[in-house]
Amino acid sequence: MQRGTNLGRLGDFNQAVIFESIRRALDGVSRVELAESTGLSPQTISNVVRRLLDEGLVREDRTIVSGPGKPRTVLELEANRQLAIGIHLDPASITQVMLNLRGEVVESKRYLTPSVEDPEATVSQMAEAVEELISASGQPRGNVMGVGVVVPGPMDTDGGHVTGPPLLDGWTKVEVVKPLAEKLGLNVILEKDTIAASIAEVWNGSNEDDKQNFVFVYVGAGIGVGMVVNGEIIRGVSNNAGEIGHFSVGEETIMCSCGRSDCLAGATSFENIARKAADAGLDLGIAENAGVAERAAGMGRLVELADQDDAAAIGLLRDFARRTADMVGQLANVLDVDKVVYGGPYWEHIRRHVAVDAAEVINDRFSAKDVHGIDVVDSALGPEVAAIGGGCAVLDASLSPKASVLLLR
Repeated sequence: MQRGTNLGRLGDFNQAVIFESIRRALDGVSRVELAESTGLSPQTISNVVRRLLDEGLVREDRTIVSGPGKPRTVLELEANRQLAIGIHLDPASITQVMLNLRGEVVESKRYLTPSVEDPEATVSQMAEAVEELISASGQPRGNVMGVGVVVPGPMDTDGGHVTGPPLLDGWTKVEVVKPLAEKLGLNVILEKDTIAASIAEVWNGSNEDDKQNFVFVYVGAGIGVGMVVNGEIIRGVSNNAGEIGHFSVGEETIMCSCGRSDCLAGATSFENIARKAADAGLDLGIAENAGVAERAAGMGRLVELADQDDAAAIGLLRDFARRTADMVGQLANVLDVDKVVYGGPYWEHIRRHVAVDAAEVINDRFSAKDVHGIDVVDSALGPEVAAIGGGCAVLDASLSPKASVLLLR
């Protein structure tokens, strides 16, 4: 929980602190409880709450009596007063969600994207999908604060560009933010998939989780991580933190896009997995040099075989998971986190085959195990976690208390 300040010049920060406290209080909260949790004076609480009431962001819900003294009025969040939309652009699909102020999904939809290799057509499809989502939700368009577009990295957030993700063929220096904003007439921000997933986990946490320390392992068309230390997202200088694909696996596999042949990205690529599958006598029905949609279908076929208890298919999935978990365990050593969260669109399909192995490898790698272990868990947000993170990024940028506003200028 962020603590407030009673200095008058910091009213925006105080409003964000108080709003966050009300948002996280699922059963409502009184002014007295706000003063206790934020450290702000009753007068500051009163002034800020009055503004939030005038803006329609909160309401006075009921009164409660707890001991002697005046009954307390409970403040409740008007969750649908403002909304945010998240769009996740995956090599095989577009997932979009509409969130209310609690980060709850109000409406969602997923589209397969056979034209994803045509950036201009895909951006147009994304705009159409947003309009359809708003219409289907029945919510006033004026309540939509903005759109968070989530893409694989690397990206240029300042320029609003996707700069050439290795798994999005044809997306080299593609501008996304400006054309989408022009089509929709809404504010648009760009976020990396792994960072967005981490934002979603933090935004949807409880009060007890304010100082979360975890690594989010994103399992989608590629592998990446998000990192959270003391409740703060680690973004890096260019908002591209979390690229573990170029960690060395300690052996030669296949040539990576970076020019090396010992990268995790190469070892866990569809090309390498398809080659090993063929060596094991498995037919995935897809060529090693297949396009985006075909690669996704090939991985889907591998999961189908594993679900049918094919030992070779299960072995390939476990090899994939153990290689990744080995890198994550080393990252846990660097950051000294106490939790690893797995999620993403492919995780739900493979988790039953690999979750136990992954947890074992991570904890085996962790060097401070005599002090504490690593809790390895599934994200409760399901395969939509990145899209949810896009919406949460909009909410977070607009509403969360930021220490940066306290800097003297």
